[in-house]
Amino acid sequence: MVLQRIYRFGQRFVGFMGVFTGVRLVSSQRPKNEFLRSKDLSSPGSVSAPHAFSWLGDIAPCFGVNGNNVQIIDEPKHFHEILKSNARKATQRIVFTSLYLGTGELEQELVDAIREACHTAKTNGNNNLEVHILLDYNRGSRGVEKSSRTMLTPLLKEYKDIISVHLYHTPDLRGICKRLLTGKMSEVIGLNHMKIYLFDDSFVISGANLSNDYFTNRQDRYILFNDCPELSNFFTDLVKTVGSFSFQLKEDNSVELHLQCNIHPFEGSDYEFKLEAKKRILNLLKKRNDNESVQLPEIINPDSLGNSNSLDQSNVTINIDNHVTGSDSNSDQSEIDTWIYPLIQMGPFGIVDDEVAMKSIFRTAEKGEEIFLASGYFNLTDHYLQVILQESQSKYNILMASPEVNGFFGAKGFVGAVPAAYIHIAKRFFRLTGKYEQHDRIKLREYFRDKWTFHVKGLWYYLKKDTLPSMSIVGSANFGYRSVYRDLECQCAIVTNNTQLQQQLKEEHIRLYQGSTLVSRETFLQQDRHVPLWIRIVTPLIRHFF
Repeated sequence: MVLQRIYRFGQRFVGFMGVFTGVRLVSSQRPKNEFLRSKDLSSPGSVSAPHAFSWLGDIAPCFGVNGNNVQIIDEPKHFHEILKSNARKATQRIVFTSLYLGTGELEQELVDAIREACHTAKTNGNNNLEVHILLDYNRGSRGVEKSSRTMLTPLLKEYKDIISVHLYHTPDLRGICKRLLTGKMSEVIGLNHMKIYLFDDSFVISGANLSNDYFTNRQDRYILFNDCPELSNFFTDLVKTVGSFSFQLKEDNSVELHLQCNIHPFEGSDYEFKLEAKKRILNLLKKRNDNESVQLPEIINPDSLGNSNSLDQSNVTINIDNHVTGSDSNSDQSEIDTWIYPLIQMGPFGIVDDEVAMKSIFRTAEKGEEIFLASGYFNLTDHYLQVILQESQSKYNILMASPEVNGFFGAKGFVGAVPAAYIHIAKRFFRLTGKYEQHDRIKLREYFRDKWTFHVKGLWYYLKKDTLPSMSIVGSANFGYRSVYRDLECQCAIVTNNTQLQQQLKEEHIRLYQGSTLVSRETFLQQDRHVPLWIRIVTPLIRHFF
């Protein structure tokens, strides 16, 4: 009885926090009905990659590229070296967005590479170079003597006419919450979580931050897109747009609101700030969708936006041309064999493109297909759970961190209990697969690598009878509550017919999964999987902040 009262009080308190830390805007930019799969009528029953996923163009901009210009980076040290090398060579722009920048030697090497590019531009009389860096305000300000901000202020002093640094502050952290939640706790309310690292017309999209662990022994995913000017323009505009409603870092480490931001994120109107931010992001997406389409071979498609129970498919056609807003790779259109869909998720502003895409991917996945889904912090939302367990027909292999490679393993204080909370969440999911008799269709796996941590996220999608993946999603989202409702996230859906790229993606998925073990009932009976009672009580109350 006492425990029930404590639990009910906790639910009310968390509900209070969820409601009063900020208004949630409802998405209205486009209808959010179920998106249906596209099938190639030239071969009844078969599905080709660009046709099967062409409906993504109803959700997000689409960019056609050549798959030979896409490279999978396999190790953190290679990620670090590519960032430094490309930064040094940049002559037009360097655009970074990340949660934070670390304060160690490896991070300083990256800062020095940016400094070298600025110095070269100055020496050569190149006035075109621009450097734009977007970090999270709270995470980027953490640290007394050294922080992300202090790492960058010397650059601002030396090259203030080239470099701008912006710090996004969630509008949900305000009032009593901002006074009570300080330090690390302030970051549970919401963050800028996007990870894009851009140099001239090339960029890396990843789930990795810019700090020592991510450059050494913290496994993530990193995909490099070379010579993609249209995509690079889009992500540059995205970073600048978020920067336009953020704080700007000054040379003395103080901050001021961006000149175009006339509503304070936590002192001004919560509703008005979010409405203005949403308007700017939607204007960016609309501008890209209004661009001249690339002419691709016309396909007739019986599936369209609508409800599968009521749609008459006999008279519906879609032209894939309508969904392609730009071509890249400095190539003619005959070389386009890969389509990139940037999926933006900004829950506080009602921008939910990524969530809509993910639910539709899960819901329309068919029997005979297979999805490999990875999350560094496995905590699927109830909506994702429902679709995967009760509506989807494909097989799933879900990869999560074992407790020892969870980023919070061994931490001091309350956060040291986080790995046990994730064990509890995983056990609940495993029980649900049993409840719905889905153990044969849905497999849960734990990643382990000695002295490493696991931060991988994304998916690999295999169509029927295919031995190579036709689609992959990579980016910052973990598919949990934070990703959907609290943070700013960005992923890319990569749809490809390019065999070389497909082989790279397959090798990536195999490499990551080969260090994993299958989760079974016995897994949760192991001594190191014991979850204390207080964590089992608290986890359902706080999982919406994960």
